[in-house]
Amino acid sequence: MLYIQFRKLEHMEQHKSLAQDIPSDAVLPTEYGNFRLRVFVDFEGAEHALLSIGLDDLSTSPLVRIHSECLTGDAFGSLKCDCGPQLRDSMARIQEEGCGAILYMRQEGRGIGLEAKIQAYALQDRGLDTLDANLALNLPADGREYDFCAVMLNKVGVDNVRLMTNNPLKVEGLRSNGIEVVERLPHLIGRCQTNNDYLSTKAKRMGHLIPDQA
Repeated sequence: MLYIQFRKLEHMEQHKSLAQDIPSDAVLPTEYGNFRLRVFVDFEGAEHALLSIGLDDLSTSPLVRIHSECLTGDAFGSLKCDCGPQLRDSMARIQEEGCGAILYMRQEGRGIGLEAKIQAYALQDRGLDTLDANLALNLPADGREYDFCAVMLNKVGVDNVRLMTNNPLKVEGLRSNGIEVVERLPHLIGRCQTNNDYLSTKAKRMGHLIPDQA
């Protein structure tokens, strides 16, 4: 009995020792294929994820998507935005390419947080658009920053990308932090009648490169 208890304690100590040295870096099997998933913690303690494939061979510029966290779209399938379809499409396209990454940034609601985002939704239900709803809450129209995206890319050895985005601020955010954007690829997917006005506002008032049509 004492021997069994001793062996259990020995195994527990071995497991603790292993856990102390283990990086936040693992294989993530998905319906689109296997990805490598790494987590990086920024200067304020927020945890961001880098989902990648094929970055060990950077003979070509990897296909990259900067995706801001969107609980309602990514997890709940909300039709108020195009975030869920964009995330799934980027996963599929990167698997097809064989080399690329998704930077999943913890910047819910264009950086205002989940509670304020749902408050903004309530204002949109009362007729405000996505920009005016944020401003009515005394919050920025877009509070996101992209400097840590460059840090994450540098840590995995990437200094040039082909970027899937409709948002010129993401292109500028990478370039101003030392990452070369060799090509911007439009990411037009997920538009529907429900989010048509939302996307039109982003195009007309926020500078996003989105055709103004349903």
